[in-house]
Amino acid sequence: RVRPAGAAMGSLGRCLARSLPRRQPGLSPPGPRCYGFAPAALQEKTLVLAKPDAVQRRLLGDIVQRFERRGFKLVAMKLLQVDRRLVDQHYEQLRLKPFYPALVTYMTSGPVVAMVRGQLGGLGGRGGAGDSAVPVLQVWEGYNVVRCARAMVGDSSTVGTIRGDLSVHITRNVVHASDSVETAQREIGFWFQRDELVAWDSRDRDNIYGL
Repeated sequence: RVRPAGAAMGSLGRCLARSLPRRQPGLSPPGPRCYGFAPAALQEKTLVLAKPDAVQRRLLGDIVQRFERRGFKLVAMKLLQVDRRLVDQHYEQLRLKPFYPALVTYMTSGPVVAMVRGQLGGLGGRGGAGDSAVPVLQVWEGYNVVRCARAMVGDSSTVGTIRGDLSVHITRNVVHASDSVETAQREIGFWFQRDELVAWDSRDRDNIYGL
């Protein structure tokens, strides 16, 4: 794929470069971010699904790596075979669309890996192959997890996003991320029980700056 100069940043780049944090003692130099400060109770979580084509094509490691390098904390993760009931819950707003039967067939065609991702914060540096246009998030806690994850997923026409780099067709688009905070809360409830979500403290600061 050929992309024009300056287009590499895309929606993810615009999201991450929206504002710059101020320098604080003991933290890394200012870097791009797309979130602000919030108490732990207000921090967002989002649902990410590696769809059947991602699992079948052995793309799961790439997808997980991208979220890890961008600083998304893992809250829950599991492999499961999806049934019609779960698809109907998740895609309720699409059930009257003419393409819905094909969507059901696709989503039930093989195992799916469901993840809940939360609190942003990264290790600095760059994201590596496939997402090198935007630096990794610096170590800052924040709450715009849903918006940043959605920008990372992108669409199949945008180079540098997960779908743009890995999907082969709009109907085989590899990965899903919730499109709003409200949707994320609802979708997480479909895919995970409350006791499957692991609450743990991210100690990025301790591991990097507490030596």
